[in-house]
Amino acid sequence: MSHKSTGSSEIGLGISAKAFQRAVADNPRAHFVLKLYVSGMTPRSRRAINNLQKLCKEYLLDGYDLEIIDIYQQPGLAKGAQIVAVPTLIKTLPLPLRRVIGDLSDPGRILLVLGVAPAPAPAPAPAGLA
Repeated sequence: MSHKSTGSSEIGLGISAKAFQRAVADNPRAHFVLKLYVSGMTPRSRRAINNLQKLCKEYLLDGYDLEIIDIYQQPGLAKGAQIVAVPTLIKTLPLPLRRVIGDLSDPGRILLVLGVAPAPAPAPAPAGLA
């Protein structure tokens, strides 16, 4: 399945906060190429697909290609990509290549891995103003 659309900090991902901010600033409108490896339509696979599609629609405004690969239907692709657990998301572009394993339920972590800055939360209204 392919889909094309227009339109938190984590330690241990191999990138410093400054490098992350610089990468986002240098490439705010990148085109993303994502592959999500799943195992059939298990609840965990469905959750990963739904979570990723929601994030893509909300944050990847300038476009993305999302390929969902069922390892039961295409085991050769999983072997070639060295998939050891599912669901696994692989971001191939923009570089660097990144992998995330799990149901993608932590949006902050996924956005960090993708190199996308979440939209800032609206500032609260000053007290006493109605």
